[in-house]
Formats: sequence, C-alpha cells, structure tokens
Amino acid sequence: MKTITLGDAHKQFQNYLKENRRSSSTIVAYGKDIQQLVNFLAELKKNHIYEATKVDIEAFLAKMQKEGYTPKSISRKLNSTRTFYRFLKVNEYVTDDPSLLVAHPHYQLAAPRILTPTEYRALRDAARPDPRMFAVIELLLQTGIRIGELAALTLSDIKKDSLHISPFEKHEERIVPLNKRAQEALKRYVEVRPKATNDHLFITKSGRQFLIRNIRTALERYLRLAEIKNAKVNDLRHTFVAHHLKHGVSLVLISKVLGHKRVSTTERYLEYVPDRAKETNILTEL
Repeated sequence: MKTITLGDAHKQFQNYLKENRRSSSTIVAYGKDIQQLVNFLAELKKNHIYEATKVDIEAFLAKMQKEGYTPKSISRKLNSTRTFYRFLKVNEYVTDDPSLLVAHPHYQLAAPRILTPTEYRALRDAARPDPRMFAVIELLLQTGIRIGELAALTLSDIKKDSLHISPFEKHEERIVPLNKRAQEALKRYVEVRPKATNDHLFITKSGRQFLIRNIRTALERYLRLAEIKNAKVNDLRHTFVAHHLKHGVSLVLISKVLGHKRVSTTERYLEYVPDRAKETNILTEL
C-alpha cells in the first residue's frame, strides 16, 4: 500500500474526476464534499486517509446533519466518499473501504417541478423583448436539452429542422428535432445576433460565449419577472418531458431526444403524468 497525505489525495481525486470526464457540477460538488471530509479528519488528527474508520465517516455525516444539511445532501456526501475510496483503492492508497459499511440516510425524492401552460406562457411573454433569451427559453422548452448543451451550441449545429448536440461531458452525440416555435425563435435571434468571429450560437454583446452561469442567472431573472415561484432552469427540461408524456409520445423517443442512457430514467416521470394519451411517435409544441 502506498502512502499519501489527505491534501494530496484530495487534489489527485479532483484530477481523476476531470480525466474521467465527470460533469463540471459533479467535480465541484464532489470536490467540496471531500474537502469537508478531509478537514474533519484533520480535526481528528488523522493525516492519512488509511487511518479513517467507519466510525469516523459516520461522525462526519452526523456533523453535516447538525450543520443543517438535508438527508439528500448527506446521501450525496456519502456517494462522494465512496467514489473517493474507489479512486484510492485503484491507486493502492487503501486496502479497505469503510464507507461501504455506512448506511445512506432515508429520504423521499421531491417531485419534479413542472411548469403549467400558464406559467411557461408567462415566461415567454416576459422574455419576448429579448430575442436571445427568448430563443434560449424556447429551445429549452421545445427540445428538452441540457443547459450545458445549449451553451455549447455553435452556428453550424443549427440545421433546418434539427439541432446537432455534440458530446457533452459523458453525454453522447445526438440529433434533436426542432419544431416550428423553436425554429422561429432561433431565426429571430440570429437576425440580431452580434457580428463576431466566435462560432458559438449564443454570445454576449462583446462577442464572447454566453456561459452557463450567465444563462442560468438571466433565466432565473425572467422566472422572477414572470412571477413563477420555486422554479429553476432544469424545470424547463422537466416540463418538456411531462408535456410529451401527457400527449402520449413514446418513452423511447423522449429518452433518445433527452439523451438519457436508460429509458427507466424517463419512465420515472410517468407517476407525475396521470392522464396519458394514446401512444404516438410525434413530438408536439408547448
């Protein structure tokens, strides 16, 4: 077994996540979780990861609970810890994984937030004066693509009636249909898009890429303007799924459009769509 300090183990773990093409949000979240674990173990005067025990990990999670973290967050921290230990075992920094002996806390998954027709129409109306954000919102609603995929779109990805989605993090390349609403919103935006050498579809006035964090901030602003409460960017994707399930669109087709690796991921939405129409393979407009 090789020896490594807690700090070095944390740094190498973050590099490991990047090399394995984990999503940027996963890298940030897992990195923070393991930093908290490392700090806790340091408080226990433990300098090497192999010194950590099941009792230590349980004490760490108990501390997180006292600090106000939800059972869901604590469960994620345990997942982060287990991923960390898998990395440590592969690299022969530990021989045993005490995290496997720790039980996940019980919690109930919250239902996805699905915008009502009145809400997403109000969102459209709020953003209509801004061609760029109107196109962003329409694309998210009408295609169900992820915000990271949207930010990465280039002008050449826009076809007549489809979008080319490049491989993004661990998600595979795919083609997504573009309906009339999405096509019209894109056309309106492209006509006023700032002239720039940058090939990204969505750019700032200075010609730089419109980054994920800025798209998220802008969209959350329009959700507030539309007086839509307790909604986030990902809820537009949830709304896309629920709308098409309600209209009977095939689970397999929706799953392919969304880029889900398993149909079961899409299937879990069915419990939130009680009135499902006869199955069809035709996507509809919201």
